[in-house]
Amino acid sequence: MSTFPGHVPGSRDYRLLLAGLFFGGVATFAQLYATQAVLPLISADLGSGPASAALTVSASTLGLAAAVLPWSVVADRIGRVGAMAWGVILATVLGALSLVAHDLGILLAIRLLEGAALGAVPAVALAYLSEEVHPRHVAAAAGSYIAGTTVGGLSGRVVSGWVGDLGGWRWGVASVILLCVVAAALFLVMVPRARGFVSGRDRAERGPGVWRRIGVNLRSPVQLALYAQAFLLMGAFVAVYNYLGFHLVQPPFSLAPGIVTLLFSAYLAGTLSSPRAGALAVRYGRFPVLAVSTGVMAAGVVLLAVPETGVVAIGLVLFTAGFFGAHAVASGWTPVAAAPVGRAQASSLYYLGYYGGSSLFGWALGVVFGVAGWLWFLIVVLVMCAIAVMSAWAALRHAPTRST
Repeated sequence: MSTFPGHVPGSRDYRLLLAGLFFGGVATFAQLYATQAVLPLISADLGSGPASAALTVSASTLGLAAAVLPWSVVADRIGRVGAMAWGVILATVLGALSLVAHDLGILLAIRLLEGAALGAVPAVALAYLSEEVHPRHVAAAAGSYIAGTTVGGLSGRVVSGWVGDLGGWRWGVASVILLCVVAAALFLVMVPRARGFVSGRDRAERGPGVWRRIGVNLRSPVQLALYAQAFLLMGAFVAVYNYLGFHLVQPPFSLAPGIVTLLFSAYLAGTLSSPRAGALAVRYGRFPVLAVSTGVMAAGVVLLAVPETGVVAIGLVLFTAGFFGAHAVASGWTPVAAAPVGRAQASSLYYLGYYGGSSLFGWALGVVFGVAGWLWFLIVVLVMCAIAVMSAWAALRHAPTRST
């Protein structure tokens, strides 16, 4: 077992760690959502409906969901930093290959593999944080990391949307890949070597195997409730961002694609709310901050039903801020609440639920949108938020809520 106490705020390695993971988040999440802002353009170019075009997002998140557990095993063997580095490099190469796809099926296959490669960072980053940062500061550090992922997600959407509006969706995606090359290089240079990591070979000599470590987490009501947050809230979040563009280009809004892209700037609300939620969780406890964040998310959904562009923009800001606040708390809570021997698998299972929800609801709610319309779509999103809160109330309100 490592005796390294962990980096603390103010130290050079703490700053490098957060900065390195910030750029790793940009390289990961910009690629993951590079097609989301140009879904109407992909739909028109490849002759597919909204739900089919949205599969370009669901395919990448499905690949990521399927890969997080294998990446956690790889990371136990070769180290956290090495696994993340290989994943980012492979994903960038696959992202470049997607530009030559002229068939939806081929594009989906490449996006699936790209998502699988991208799974390295979310599968490992929080375990890496929990091992390298002093336990007292893990929640705040996780919030800062999530803030970096929001910048990546925003960059992927806004850059591809603006460039795609001028030159087509392929140029839009190409611009994101170029951004990710730069971010990946900065990640590789800045992220410090692991000091709190104990290799899987060493653990295997005195601890349970990987399936038993997974089983430990799946038998924990606290872990299951945290995975439910990931599954439901992320599914709702991605669905709204997938189909809001289709909603806003229709009457009574009839907005131009470039204006719709500007609304993705609401992602900045998540950049601000993530570290703030992490800091509040340290002060007031995780469960209250999680519950309030989900409530803010639901309030935003209600405003999205109003047929006024300004009100929709405010609703999207609230929805985004609430989601990333909840995600920052739940994702940072997961490795801390897990047994040390299953910590990497706990984070991986969280992201399995997170991206499994993204893949499933990112497509399925498109069917609701196409068949029943925007209002029923939002009602389903609200029901998902309510179920998430109820599961948190049942299992998390008596769980430890302060960092130790």
